[in-house]
Amino acid sequence: MADPTAETITEEAVETVEDAVETVESLAEDITESVSPFLDYGHQVAQRFIEQFSGLDGVISLAILVAAAFVGWSLRRPVHALVEQVWPNVDQGRPFLGNLKHVVHRVAVPFVLAVLLWIAIPVLRELGVVNEVLRIVASMLQAWIVINLFSAVVRDPSWSRTFAAVAWVLAALYIMRLLNPLIALLDGMSMTLGTSVISLYDIIKASGLLVILIWLARAFVSFVQARLNRSQNLAPAVRSLIVQTVKLLTLFVAVLLALNAVGVDLTALAVFSGALGVGIGIGLQAIVANLFSGLTLMMEGAIKVGDYIELPSGVRGEVKEISTRATRITTNDNVDILVPNSEFVNGQVVNWTLKDRVCRVHIPFGVAYGSDKELVRKAALEAAAEVEHELKGPGSRPAEVWLTNFGASSLDFELVVWLKPEAVQRQARVRADYNWALETALTKHGIEIPFPQLDLHVKPGAKPFIVTGKESES
Repeated sequence: MADPTAETITEEAVETVEDAVETVESLAEDITESVSPFLDYGHQVAQRFIEQFSGLDGVISLAILVAAAFVGWSLRRPVHALVEQVWPNVDQGRPFLGNLKHVVHRVAVPFVLAVLLWIAIPVLRELGVVNEVLRIVASMLQAWIVINLFSAVVRDPSWSRTFAAVAWVLAALYIMRLLNPLIALLDGMSMTLGTSVISLYDIIKASGLLVILIWLARAFVSFVQARLNRSQNLAPAVRSLIVQTVKLLTLFVAVLLALNAVGVDLTALAVFSGALGVGIGIGLQAIVANLFSGLTLMMEGAIKVGDYIELPSGVRGEVKEISTRATRITTNDNVDILVPNSEFVNGQVVNWTLKDRVCRVHIPFGVAYGSDKELVRKAALEAAAEVEHELKGPGSRPAEVWLTNFGASSLDFELVVWLKPEAVQRQARVRADYNWALETALTKHGIEIPFPQLDLHVKPGAKPFIVTGKESES
């Protein structure tokens, strides 16, 4: 007796296989229906070519093509001489014009050939000679000329190669009259997102448009940056602010235009912008604070690239870059430190080179009580003269020696020196050099440098005292 469970499993397996076969057949029919127009069109094109080349029209078209090529080749030297005569001499400092002139030389002969073919095509049509070969050759030459001229304008090799590849494919499809059927096929492959229907053609079109717009945005930003760099009236921070703003705006506009090309309703972005604003207010406070702090620094000019600053944390260094999030400071040890922009706005910052790159430094030192003050002054000034960090020349001020305090163990002095602009950013090295020179000069003049000490005086008749303590048990 047969097992009913096995029979049920067998029936289900058979049904599954039948469903799979039906699915495969359905997919095959869909693919065949989609591809069949291209196959039919290819068959028609092949038949048309065979008919044209097998008759008198093909021979006439081939003869005209050879004649046009011979005429174009014969005119190459006069055309090149004409380009040299009309085109101005390009100096070495303008490589863009030199590259464009080279491309014009290269496309001159194909341009003449394309013009001759476009003249011959309507003449042959009036005579009843119709041949697709001349139209295809003329169109391909025209596309090749346009691609070469665009490659000369676009300086980036990657962008140029990408555009050339895409342009060749589109030109070939258009010349072979396959572009519209391909668009129809891609437009039929669609999916529904909410209330919008987006096809594969829409996605490809939006992607291509976005790539072109990003390239145009980068070219526009480079143009603006080059123009701003020529201006001597704008501070570097202001120029950087303008470039960053233009870059963000152009990228934003590029994304909006690409989304609009897909068919996305831009009015729906208002709701998204509101939600984004709430998210920024809650989770991105630090980033937004640093962004606006960076914009404030660039606009006010309180801290500029090249300034030597000091933070409350003890960080000292030269400002190398002010970005939208953080400021890069390079210390004298060649260590790069990224400091959030909000610290400059909310905290206290010492800018040693804000208005004037000349500043004064105080070098403290002490001598023993009873030392000759005038001799101390002489020794300290000799030490200052031995160090090369002191400002010299017109407008300079002499070094000074100040008696600042009567300390517990010493007379406290300060050597006050005005530093050169390049020495302001090396204060640790400056203090070390002056301390070295002070010790040498004081020792040379026999001036004692005191150190903390305690004198114990025992009065006569005082009772002695003994300090005792218990030893710890081990």
